[in-house]
Amino acid sequence: MNKLLTTVFALAVTSVTPFAAHAQGVKGDVKAGESKIAMCIGCHGIKGYQASFPEVYKVPKISGQSAGYIVSALNAYKKGERKHPTMRGIADTMTEQDIADVAAYYAVHGKVEGQELPAKPAEAPAKVAELIKKGACVSCHGDNFAKPIDPSYPKIAGQHPDYLFVALKAYKTENNANVGRANGIMGGISKQYSNAELKAIANYIGGLDGDLKIVPQSRFR
Repeated sequence: MNKLLTTVFALAVTSVTPFAAHAQGVKGDVKAGESKIAMCIGCHGIKGYQASFPEVYKVPKISGQSAGYIVSALNAYKKGERKHPTMRGIADTMTEQDIADVAAYYAVHGKVEGQELPAKPAEAPAKVAELIKKGACVSCHGDNFAKPIDPSYPKIAGQHPDYLFVALKAYKTENNANVGRANGIMGGISKQYSNAELKAIANYIGGLDGDLKIVPQSRFR
């Protein structure tokens, strides 16, 4: 195992414990979450909806995402580890219970019982396969990129490629008050790649089968 991968695994192990302790303290309620998503559906409940900051890209699919990851992401916005102004503003209005409830709701939203994903993804082009191997992506996100090894890591198979690309670039961004993501694991991995290489990875993973969906929702609830 090379030095980078050793560092990645060490960071992964040390990053799990705080989240696990937090997750055990607050249990999400799906029904309660359904009444707390008014600020979510205006972007995440519209197919094809695009954000325009820091560039134009489709907002991420969150129906079917891991509850643990949604909790982790919203808390990162609250703490300023993720710097998107709109998302931070929304997260700041949410209590720990709100976050847990919304996460529980979206984890099962649009889920089809009995639906099975392939154990292995479609084969990547050779150059992309080498890039993925270099970053040891499956070691955290799973062999099919839809079964992460820890609940605070995201499912990424089938996510919008343009969103994945913007997210990966954000981990490379430093010293910007409004853009960037502070994460020791992903920062170390993303900085290995050129933007063209990150786009190639995002295009491949975004084209895979996954649990993530956009389920259209009415703004009037």
